[in-house]
Amino acid sequence: MGKVTVVGSYIVALVIDTDRIPIEGETLTGRNFHSTFGGKGSNMACCAARLQADSAFVGKVGKDSYGEEFVDLMKQEGVNHEGLLFSENLSTGVGFIVSSSTGSNIIVIDSGANGEFSPDDIESNAEIIDASDVILSPLEIPLETTLAAAKRAKEKGVKSILNPAPALDLRKADLKDVFAITPNETEGRICLGLLPEDPISDEDLAMALLELGAENVMLTLGHKGVLWASEKGLKQIPALEVNVVDSVGAGDAFNAGLAVGLSENRPVLEAIALGVTAASLSTQKRETIGSYPPRSEVNMRIHETIDKIK
Repeated sequence: MGKVTVVGSYIVALVIDTDRIPIEGETLTGRNFHSTFGGKGSNMACCAARLQADSAFVGKVGKDSYGEEFVDLMKQEGVNHEGLLFSENLSTGVGFIVSSSTGSNIIVIDSGANGEFSPDDIESNAEIIDASDVILSPLEIPLETTLAAAKRAKEKGVKSILNPAPALDLRKADLKDVFAITPNETEGRICLGLLPEDPISDEDLAMALLELGAENVMLTLGHKGVLWASEKGLKQIPALEVNVVDSVGAGDAFNAGLAVGLSENRPVLEAIALGVTAASLSTQKRETIGSYPPRSEVNMRIHETIDKIK
């Protein structure tokens, strides 16, 4: 069992369903409003635990009911939360999700206490990072905190994964300590200072992202799977063919699966396949954490992903 530590975020998700995503300035009638657990960091930590990793979470929430519910979630999912901090000034983060009947979604977040999570907090939780095999960080926390965690990790021989979501222009960031960066196509363009609709090809995008300094780029492509770029070149890892119901949280499942595979010292290609399989299977159910498959289910179908790799 590998040890995966998520240095990340918790955001309670407020969700409403619609037939389609509204355009700018449009009001639509929705249905099925509900709140659920969200935030990329908590999603990743719970998914890693379901994939049988020794999963831990380091991050910050508010001293409110949402924060208390998060503690209960960590206990329920078997995630170590000794590194969880509580803000004296800010509330727990909140995200608003509009989910369409076709499986697409739009998300707006208020990071709340996540924005207060600082490099000093990394130092105070250094022993948790030191004891990990892999750390995993989204950008719902400050970039400087993510990079401080990656620096600490590399010093101790721990691999770090940076999931740049929400995306930032990373051209001036120092990514030399990052083992892998895992944006989707839109996020990848933003990381390079490009417009989201820039016509750059996936292949050129992945290679350009590699020049930012990380050892590996895993460009997630939705139903097309993942494009892996490294100093050895490019490799496409196809997604499974599944009946997509809800894609919310699938990217987090990929990152968790990738981290779990790496924590088990699997070859990078096999670790990517584990992440792709977990992500594909997660789209068959609604919600985020509730959609994440157990390791036994992933093990039953990972060979389908591996067999399709050329």
